[in-house]
Formats: sequence, C-alpha cells, structure tokens
Amino acid sequence: QVQLVESGGGLVQAGGSLRLSCAASGRSFSRNTMGWFRQAPGKEREFVALISWSGGIYYRDVMKGRFTISRDNAKNTVYLQMNTLRPEDTAVYYCAAKRDLYGMGYNEELYGYWGQGTQVTVSS
Repeated sequence: QVQLVESGGGLVQAGGSLRLSCAASGRSFSRNTMGWFRQAPGKEREFVALISWSGGIYYRDVMKGRFTISRDNAKNTVYLQMNTLRPEDTAVYYCAAKRDLYGMGYNEELYGYWGQGTQVTVSS
C-alpha cells in the first residue's frame, strides 16, 4: 500500500520557521516529481513547490526566498523548509507524488498520490 505521511506542522509565530517532512512508503518515488501544496480555510488548494526526479525545483512566486524544498531518495522522503513564516501561510500542507514517472508540472491533477496533510498555523 502506497502511503505519503506528512509531519512537522504546528503553531509558530510570524517570522518563525518550520520544517515539514513527507515520508513515502509502499514504493520508491525516486523517479517521480514530488510536490507540496496547501489549502487555507475557505480557499482552494494551491501549489507551493515541487522537486523533480533530477533535482529541478520550482516555487510559487510568494514562496521564493522563504521556502526550500529538498528530497532524500535514499529515505524516500521530501522536505519543505519554511522560513520567515507569515500569518497568510496558515494552511493544511499536503505532500504529493506525480502520477507518472519523470516530467514536471504544478497542476495538482498530475499528482496521483497524496498525503493526509499537516496543519501549519502562523500567529501574528
């Protein structure tokens, strides 16, 4: 059974940092692009960042310079380091694996495997 399990969420003050982890099990995702998405209350889920199988990285503009995505294929794990957090970063953060091998893309319809989400709350 394929599973993606996020961890590392929590409550932090504005300006603080959190590191999210996404551990995959059931199969290797070393040849899949991995992404982070988030959904704030009352809003649609949105793309945050992705890292391709070859290490290519892409961020949503508002995250550039504050968030860093990385992966450890040996551990089948993806990370999202979030710095200088803002109240508007409050959301449930989801890890996802692109359905097909290789390739890149930030459209969530391309992602066939999803974690259950981890709550990030940033207080002002």
